[in-house]
Amino acid sequence: MLASRHGRRRERGNRVSEQEGQRAERLSEERATALAEQAVDEAGGARMIYRNPRHPFSMQPTKTFEIGGYSAEVRWGEISSPAVVSVGGYVFEIVETGIELLIRPRRPRAT
Repeated sequence: MLASRHGRRRERGNRVSEQEGQRAERLSEERATALAEQAVDEAGGARMIYRNPRHPFSMQPTKTFEIGGYSAEVRWGEISSPAVVSVGGYVFEIVETGIELLIRPRRPRAT
């Protein structure tokens, strides 16, 4: 959990105001996929991101979009790393035809 200068807490890609005082609902895989696809489209589309990698050691290797109350981070690929988009703990690889799920968030332990 990170604090920000705007009086909000930030938890793994989810934004929660301090007034709510409750934890954000966990994103479903379908909702995370839709948000990730929307972020990729706003960044120029999967083909543009996949075919036009940023220069290695770029000063701005990522771009963050606020979509539906969640932050979606698009990271352009480099020679040895794939282009990815992450939303709410889910990480998707950006390929020429769209996105593919790479990592799901950890499941909370049952107590």
